[in-house]
Amino acid sequence: MQAVSFRSVGPRVSLRGIGDRMSATDLHEKPEALDSHTVNMHRAIRSLMEEIEAVDWYRQRADATGDPALKAIMLHNAREEIEHASMVLEWIRRHDKEFDEMLRTYLFKEGEITELEKGSPGV
Repeated sequence: MQAVSFRSVGPRVSLRGIGDRMSATDLHEKPEALDSHTVNMHRAIRSLMEEIEAVDWYRQRADATGDPALKAIMLHNAREEIEHASMVLEWIRRHDKEFDEMLRTYLFKEGEITELEKGSPGV
């Protein structure tokens, strides 16, 4: 069974017996102390991070290769990861009021990004 870790103030602690219930390690609190919403948000946030990181990797590989066919494949893969990141970001927005509010404030707006918060409630 896969070990799952969590971080608190102290060192990382490995917990056995819960690996089949968690999609990622690096919880900062003991899993039994977290409600299901927090655990699912953790899964989604970690997935979003992984998808965005994959976009970066594929784009770096595309830049680094001298082979045009390989570059096209790497860029295709990056676009796929952007799609995945977009899907999980939308899931997060639908399941978290604060993300929903902030995304509605900042996404798809014109003007200076840092100026948008002035007209936003709760920012």
